[in-house]
Amino acid sequence: MRLFIAIPLDEGMRRAVQSVQAEFRRHGVRGNYTKPENLHLTLAFIGEYPDPDAVLEAMSAVSPRPMRLRLEGIGAFGDLWWIGLGKCEALEAYVRALRRALAEAGIPFDRKRFSAHITLVRRAECGPKGMPGAAVPEAAMAAERAVLMRSDRGRDGMIYTEIG
Repeated sequence: MRLFIAIPLDEGMRRAVQSVQAEFRRHGVRGNYTKPENLHLTLAFIGEYPDPDAVLEAMSAVSPRPMRLRLEGIGAFGDLWWIGLGKCEALEAYVRALRRALAEAGIPFDRKRFSAHITLVRRAECGPKGMPGAAVPEAAMAAERAVLMRSDRGRDGMIYTEIG
């Protein structure tokens, strides 16, 4: 099972993120756009792991404080383009505690430094001009929980399913 821990987006935040994707499309950016139902904030990518119950148990050891997440900035990791989130101490503390709980439970996860972002498009192609300018909408949401997600490759792209 391919697993990751994420915060799902509320409808307002999802619409705001989609507006940036639409702006990129209007500028002719091609690539694999994240489907609206798959938009999320990844906190820890676990990857192939056979025991979701162990992950859920580790997650239950850490309770997030209510957080206010807001969009801020657009960037790229190579050809993966994202929209960022503003600095949030509660989010950063929760991610540290969550990752510590995973490590203590012996659950492997990607240990790259956490960078709060939502993936907009993978394998972005935009021609010689590079990433077009796009306005970051003013959008924020309250987040009080994280969920364990399963990722499966479907005929039309990735399918993310909440499993706890």
